[in-house]
Amino acid sequence: MSSNPSNETIISLLEQAKTIAVVGLSDKPDRTSYQIAEAMQQAGYRIIPVNPNLRGPVLGETSYATLQEIPDTIDIVNIFRRSDSVPPVIDEVVQMSSKPKAVWMQLGIAHDEAAKRALDHGIEFVIMDRCIKVDHAVLLKGKKRNS
Repeated sequence: MSSNPSNETIISLLEQAKTIAVVGLSDKPDRTSYQIAEAMQQAGYRIIPVNPNLRGPVLGETSYATLQEIPDTIDIVNIFRRSDSVPPVIDEVVQMSSKPKAVWMQLGIAHDEAAKRALDHGIEFVIMDRCIKVDHAVLLKGKKRNS
């Protein structure tokens, strides 16, 4: 698997994206997934929680058990699952009728085979082992996205 896209490509992706589905988002405010999703929401992105264990809204947004249940267009699928749990998420991503532009595996998460499968099925970008919140803060200087 080749390396992550260039910083310029990531900047462009973050500037154009509107909606981020967060797979593995917790409803507990002390969890990293919640904190990062909340920060991205505050930066102007719509966050869609994806976690079969959630029973209600998180961060004011309806939660879904699977990516297929989401009725809206997703720009980025942000994964907060162990690396060995990534392939089933990618299976869901490639079956989505409206494919996201990117799959983003959070810091510490990488799966080369799953990344290749996503790219082979029309996902434009796969980012692995990087924190979307940190990249947003550093590359976009934390600026809010223009709605």
